Amino acid sequence: MNVEKLVRMANQIAGFFGHEGRDKAPASIADHIHKFWDPRMRKEIIEAVTAERAKNLDPLALIAVRQLAAEAAAAPAARSAAVKGAAAPVAKLASHNPANGEWLGEVPIAGAVQIDEAVQRARAAQPAWAALSGTERARVLRRVADILRERNDELSLIEMRDTGKPIQETRVVDIVSGVECFEYFAALATGAAGEHIDLGPAGFGYTRREALGVVAGIGAWNYPMQTACWKTAPALAFGNAMIFKPAELTPLSAAELPGVMKAAGVPDGIFQVVQGGVETGRLLTRHPGIAKVSLTGSVETGKAVMGDAAGTLKHVTLELGGKSPLLIFPDAKLDQAVSGALLGNFYSAGEVCSNATRVFVHRSIKEEFLRRLLARVSAMKIGDPADPSTQVGSLISEEHLHKVMSYIEMGKQEGARVLIGGKRLTEGAFGKGFFVTPTVFEGCRDDMSIVREEIFGPVMMVLDFDDEDEAIERANATEFGLSAGVFTQDLNRAHRVIAKLQAGSCWINHYNICPMELPFGGYKHSGIGRENGRITMEYYTQLKSVYVAKGDIDAPY
Repeated sequence: MNVEKLVRMANQIAGFFGHEGRDKAPASIADHIHKFWDPRMRKEIIEAVTAERAKNLDPLALIAVRQLAAEAAAAPAARSAAVKGAAAPVAKLASHNPANGEWLGEVPIAGAVQIDEAVQRARAAQPAWAALSGTERARVLRRVADILRERNDELSLIEMRDTGKPIQETRVVDIVSGVECFEYFAALATGAAGEHIDLGPAGFGYTRREALGVVAGIGAWNYPMQTACWKTAPALAFGNAMIFKPAELTPLSAAELPGVMKAAGVPDGIFQVVQGGVETGRLLTRHPGIAKVSLTGSVETGKAVMGDAAGTLKHVTLELGGKSPLLIFPDAKLDQAVSGALLGNFYSAGEVCSNATRVFVHRSIKEEFLRRLLARVSAMKIGDPADPSTQVGSLISEEHLHKVMSYIEMGKQEGARVLIGGKRLTEGAFGKGFFVTPTVFEGCRDDMSIVREEIFGPVMMVLDFDDEDEAIERANATEFGLSAGVFTQDLNRAHRVIAKLQAGSCWINHYNICPMELPFGGYKHSGIGRENGRITMEYYTQLKSVYVAKGDIDAPY
């Protein structure tokens, strides 16, 4: 590689770490070069510095490269790959259909070099994209939405095979939700404005909404395409570049997005997909060239991402887990309440973060509620996700199936009673997949593990209550706060109860419907920030304040 280009890259890295000062910055720069540059690049910059050919190299970068040279000389065996410039074999990530074990394909895993190259491409392309008017960016995003809509059937099949979810779901939700997201943020892109502040005769002020730069998105395996779109559309709408990593269990549908973007006219480098697992994610969350990370995942993963992001003070949006309550009062329309409970527990085989798995039913109507609930659960069809009549598909993996089944067994041991379901299906074709029957527990206590901990499977816990205050107190007795729902015909009660529930995304007389116009996100351990809605502009931009003087400066000096 050209020495001047290597010098520019090293100087850019020095700029990232310069704030650490002369004592710490060289070590950070050396560590970054060692992690993210390939062996041949490291060898060339070391040789250029040794031969004094690295003109205009930042002093901090010069110290860092000399450190690398000293390490290479002190440990030639450990550095032999760097000296020879040997290329490591490309690791691959395989995808299998969880419903039948079918091998679907494989994708290359991005390592340190690939992540660094992706960041450099994004940083090079992003300023020109941000410089476009909102109307110009909106025009491109609408084309993305149009292409996704045209390819809905094809992409829905990929999503179905990758996740094990029924085609009746993926065809009407997964891709369609992405279409609606791009349409919505295309509209918002044209209105990303600041405000004018009158400051009297002395002057005035105004604010500007400006892009953050390069954003990393880390998606979830339950809604791969939806999470990709929910993060990418706002990022691009407000002038950022996006590097998106799908979940390692579901790499295929998001892998189609770069082609969609290119066909729509998104410039090269503005949207990229990188594949991999935890290590690839860490390379993104720790990279100094990335300004923000948006994650959909577990609480544990969210804490790890936030810790990594703190090293370079990245912005973060975290949409995490939940153990949400659904409160059903005596005056509720019972069939509607049953519908809400079913949507909030068994859609996508229960693999939904906002699910209302703690269903609190007033004692006076509990018996009738259960009668109607069990009748409808028993009629649900479990089967081949490709069959349009299938309502419940496969869980995502064998590991996750064992987790769900272990919770079901734990619930029994703790004294809860299974009213229906609670079994893994293994007969015939079911034996090749990870199918669990929709499960309803009764006789639950608030201190049970199945009531307190997120299961992320088709498992509903039904609890009874006697009065409103009791229900609210018990509903809030959790570390989570993603969602909550209330069923009642008394609107005064509905608004009163919702106001007291400690959850970020709530429903009255419905459940799990997520229009783009309404922000989505949680309280407490369920996350930080919001996705969708106008508020998202605040999470993908930074605010600049400008004071404009109209008169002379009255200086006291």
